[in-house]
Amino acid sequence: MLWPKQIRKKCKLERIGEVAVSWRPSAEFAGNLYKGEGILPASPHNVWECIKPVAGGLRTKWDQNVKDFEVIEAISDTVSICRTTTPSACMRIISPREFVDVVVMKQYEDGTMLSAATNVEHPLCPPQPNFVRGFNYPCGCFCIPVPGQPDRTELLTFFQTDLGGYLPQTVVDSFFPSSISGFYSNLTKAVKALKA
Repeated sequence: MLWPKQIRKKCKLERIGEVAVSWRPSAEFAGNLYKGEGILPASPHNVWECIKPVAGGLRTKWDQNVKDFEVIEAISDTVSICRTTTPSACMRIISPREFVDVVVMKQYEDGTMLSAATNVEHPLCPPQPNFVRGFNYPCGCFCIPVPGQPDRTELLTFFQTDLGGYLPQTVVDSFFPSSISGFYSNLTKAVKALKA
């Protein structure tokens, strides 16, 4: 999937292993919208099992950027308010963060599975001590079946995250591309372990 032509001119692209990471200025906040694209050696169902945003899910076991994930309020089977905490990163330059989001899950007729989120405030989840409150602007993951290859999944990810706090922009700019690459690498290991 390509960015529209007028956006591609302003995009930066970096290929890290089997993952293409591109980014452009966000229309939502004074940061970047990042897109990751890669093919994973597993069925969409197995990839979804590893990334779906549910309490007690597998994400906290393999994603080095997710320390804890909890559902604050289940609005329906497919919509919930969730809190995610992250550990410190970049040799502790980035301290632990927390994010509160409304999360939507959807499955399409072609087998594509989607998880999308954006930040929200919730009375049951005020800012917690020892965490910097960050904000996810509209973001998500698409698990897309590869035609004729049931054991392969195209994974598109979109991140536009304001980490909050007082971080030099150079730290933020260097963190996200390598973090997205690590996400794909660790997810690949997780889906292989799930198949074993």
